[in-house]
Amino acid sequence: MVNKNKSTFDIEIYGSEILRNPSSVVKKFDKSLQKLADKMFKTMYAQNGVGLAAPQIGENLRLIVIDDEWSVDDDFRAPKILVNPVIVFKEGEMESYEGCLSFPGVFFNVTRARKIVFKFQDIKGKEHRAETEANLLSRVIQHEIDHLDGRLFIDIANDKAIAKEELEKHNLGDVNSKPPIILG
Repeated sequence: MVNKNKSTFDIEIYGSEILRNPSSVVKKFDKSLQKLADKMFKTMYAQNGVGLAAPQIGENLRLIVIDDEWSVDDDFRAPKILVNPVIVFKEGEMESYEGCLSFPGVFFNVTRARKIVFKFQDIKGKEHRAETEANLLSRVIQHEIDHLDGRLFIDIANDKAIAKEELEKHNLGDVNSKPPIILG
């Protein structure tokens, strides 16, 4: 949700319909996209996040920003803007303890792919391909791309009872937010 009087966006909270809608492909690479990404970074930093997807600020676009501060790969140094990102290969499993800016204060374990290969466009539309394995960057990319597909980390909680307790503890327990039906 854009607040024109602030330098940051309000974060959409679990239960907001936009969090369950698959995002539209970005087709226009212009100054407004760069401005949106810049404001997303400011919002993410203000909330102490390491990643933010456009649906979390009320924009139905395939756009994410990431700054995990631990990236050391010269080919993929943070902070990073990923436009139209897609995971093209997954391998293995790793368990991680995750939170989400759209679920304030909520944390629980999920299982994600250990290694991913993904493709994306940069802010100018140039295509890239990268991979990452068994690190925070891998988890963040998977988490944020899930947002773009209308999936949330609650959908993949390792222990549904613990996840439900966490939601209830943070006044999100009565939210009825079903995952999207993905065909194909």
